Amino acid sequence: MVQMRKTTYLQALNEALREEMRRDERVFIMGEDVAYYGGLFRVTRNLLEEFGPQRVMDTPISEQAFIGMALGAAAVGMRPVVEIMYMDFTLVAADQIFNQIGKYAYMTGGRVYLPLVIRGQQGGGKNYGSQHSQSLDSLYAHFPGLRVVAPATPYDAKGLLKAAIRDDNPVVFLEHKMLYFTTGEVPPPDVDYTVPIGLAEVKRPGRDLTLVTYSYCLLEALAAAEELAEKYGIDVEVVDLRTVNPMDTETIWASVARTGRLLAVHESYANCGVGAEIVARAYEEVPHLLKAPARRLGMPPVPIPVSRPLEQEILPWKRHIMATVLEMMHERVAYA
Repeated sequence: MVQMRKTTYLQALNEALREEMRRDERVFIMGEDVAYYGGLFRVTRNLLEEFGPQRVMDTPISEQAFIGMALGAAAVGMRPVVEIMYMDFTLVAADQIFNQIGKYAYMTGGRVYLPLVIRGQQGGGKNYGSQHSQSLDSLYAHFPGLRVVAPATPYDAKGLLKAAIRDDNPVVFLEHKMLYFTTGEVPPPDVDYTVPIGLAEVKRPGRDLTLVTYSYCLLEALAAAEELAEKYGIDVEVVDLRTVNPMDTETIWASVARTGRLLAVHESYANCGVGAEIVARAYEEVPHLLKAPARRLGMPPVPIPVSRPLEQEILPWKRHIMATVLEMMHERVAYA
């Protein structure tokens, strides 16, 4: 039996990068301040000392340029890992990501694949304002050709980052600034493991309602589920999507079959979001499983404010999750 150890989300990512660079000399890292400084959030710290400046490269402040460079490197057989300081900044390189990287395999008739990873942090909670706090998972999931991964635990972060680096498809790997110093159990460094891309996991079993979420919202959902059980006797099953695209609807529907109710929660905007997609698919594919109307909970359609009280008001975290679940349980009675 593997002896697990406790580590941080940040350290798990660092270990994943180090292990994959040791395993495959084609893997290299590029981005702003990733080398000498070790990354804005220190995810790439100490990698320059081991692998040198040819494999851990600081870049100019030009996302379009170095993401384009990653495209070219991947096309000729390298496996670049691009760090973006804030995922908001990837919008500067939208043409490279959506119009080039996502379509490359299709446009070459499957002759050229791009094994590259674009990783970085997103999300609110730190009062960084409207241009440094957005959650873009729904946007990336909308475009074909991109795999979108958003792990919430150190174990999943390490296993999914290793899987993403080994994948022959382009992967957008979404971290959350509120997760970096959270802790969890991970196998020791000598255990080589991956978490499959496209596989969700039930993180908390329950019987009354299925709550599907991912990234930092998982922690808020689990806290909400515990309080709902303690105060109201409502037993919520929490499903961690882990991968936004491709989406593991089998695990979701199996959970809904047990509970009869479905709530999708995420920090990206509710309008045209992942939650709307989950609810739509539920009504298209498994309407017979629903005992009450399925619902979504996401960000309202406003830019994220710098003000802490205002930011906390719009982030769909614990108290909003609890309020929505309580409304849904009341709806169930009316619906029945």
